[in-house]
Amino acid sequence: MSQRSRSRALALAAALTALGLLAGGCSDVGGGVRGTPGASGLRDPLFPKLGNGGYDVGHYGLTLAYDPASGRLDGTVEITARATQDLSAFNLDLAGLTVGGATVDGAPAAYNRAGNELTLRPHEEIHEGREFRATVTYTGVPEPLTDADGSKEGWMRTADGAVAVGEPAGSMTWFPGNHHPSDKAAYDLTLTVPAGLEALSNGVRTARRTEADGRVTTVWHTAEPMASYLATVAIGRYATGTGTALGSVPVLTAAAPVAKASAALRAQIPELLARQVKRFGPYPFSATGAIVTEDGTLGYALETQGRPIFPAGSFDRPTLVHEQAHQWFGDSVTPASWRDIWLNEGFATYAEWLYGEEYEHVPASTRFAEAFDQDANWAFPPAAPPTAENLFDPPVYQRGAMVLHQLRGAVGDRVFDEILRGWAAKYRHANATTDDFTAYAESVSGRDLGTLWDVWLYGEGKPPKP
Repeated sequence: MSQRSRSRALALAAALTALGLLAGGCSDVGGGVRGTPGASGLRDPLFPKLGNGGYDVGHYGLTLAYDPASGRLDGTVEITARATQDLSAFNLDLAGLTVGGATVDGAPAAYNRAGNELTLRPHEEIHEGREFRATVTYTGVPEPLTDADGSKEGWMRTADGAVAVGEPAGSMTWFPGNHHPSDKAAYDLTLTVPAGLEALSNGVRTARRTEADGRVTTVWHTAEPMASYLATVAIGRYATGTGTALGSVPVLTAAAPVAKASAALRAQIPELLARQVKRFGPYPFSATGAIVTEDGTLGYALETQGRPIFPAGSFDRPTLVHEQAHQWFGDSVTPASWRDIWLNEGFATYAEWLYGEEYEHVPASTRFAEAFDQDANWAFPPAAPPTAENLFDPPVYQRGAMVLHQLRGAVGDRVFDEILRGWAAKYRHANATTDDFTAYAESVSGRDLGTLWDVWLYGEGKPPKP
C-alpha cells in the first residue's frame, strides 16, 4: 500500500447460544455436537479479533451479483477448509450484510451474528484433520470500513459501479471468510453485473458470458495462495487492454474513463516487471496488470494480488514500481501478523530506491540520507508499530527501507542481492515473520547482525548518522 443494565440480557443470550437455543434468526439444526468452538480471533498484535481459529482455508468459491443502481450485492461463498482441531463451531469474519442461510458439507448449519463475527454450528462435529465445505448465502448493501487512521477500505460504491479493496480488514465487507493474512487460499470468483460494465478481479479470466436477462458474467481464477486482504473487485465502465509479459504471463489492464492518460504507463508494465524479475527472481503469479480507478474512490494505491489498483492521480512510475515489488514482498511472501508489515512496505519502498539507482541515476544512499533527516521516520521502530493507527505510518515505509540499506552496506551488494532473491524464493506463497527474515539474512551472510537489528530495526529513537 502506497501509504478503526444490558449486560444481564447479553449474558443470557450468550448462554442460550452456547446451549444451542439461539441462532441469530436461524432455527437450531445442530444436535449432539460435542467439540470445541474455534477461536473468534487469532490474537494478532494489532487486530486481535481479526481472523478465526480452528481451521485453515484452502479455497474460496465466490459467486457475486451486483446492482450499481441500488448498491445491492447478492453473494454465495463456498469455503473449503481443513479442521486444525475438533470443531463444534467456527467463526467467519463478516461486516454488515444479511445472512440468508448456511450449510456445512451440504447439511443446514445453525448460525448467529455478534458484531463482525458470524458463527456457524454444523450438524455434526468436524474432526481434526478433516476437510469440510461451508457455504453461506448473503445479501445487502455493503458499506466500507473506516480504519483507525481515518482511511476507507472495503466495498466502495462509485458513480457507475464499485471498487473493493481489503487492507487490512475490508474484505469482510463483501464476503465472509478467515480474514487474517496468515490464512491464504486459492480463489474462484464468478461476478455478474449489468450489461455495458466491466467486472474485474484477481487472477486469470477464464470465462465471459451474457446471461438470458442481458447481464454479463465473468469468471476469475487465482491458483496461487492469496491473503484475503489482497482480493479485489472493480466494476464500471473501464477500458481494458491485454498483452503478455515475461514471454507467457497474460497482462490485463483496465482504466476508468477519466484515466485515459494512463495508457502509456500501462503499456510499460511488461518492461518494468521484467526489470523486477532481474532483481527479485521469478514472478510468483500466473497473471499481471493494473486497474486504474477514478480519483476520489481510493485515497491510495494497493498491491492487490497480480493486478494492483491505483487512483488515476497516483498512477505514476514510482508507485507502479512499488506495487509491482509487493507481488514478491507482501503478496507472495506475506507477513504472519500485521506487526510484520514492514516486510511489505519497507521492501517495496527499497525497491523504489533500487529502481531509481539503476534506471534514474539517483543513488539509494541519497534516498537514505533524505529519509534519515525526516523526523517522522523515527516515531517508532519499523518492526513494532504500536497500534493499528500506525500501520501505514512513515517508519514502516522509510525506516523499513533504511534497515535494508544498512543491511546492504553491511553484507555487500552481491550477498544483499542473494538475500533478496533467496528470501522471495524460500517463502514463496507462504507467511513469514521479522524473526524469519533476520535469521535468514544472518544465515546467508554468515554474519551475526544483531547490532544492526538492535539499532535500525528495533531501536527506539534516532541513532547517529552513519
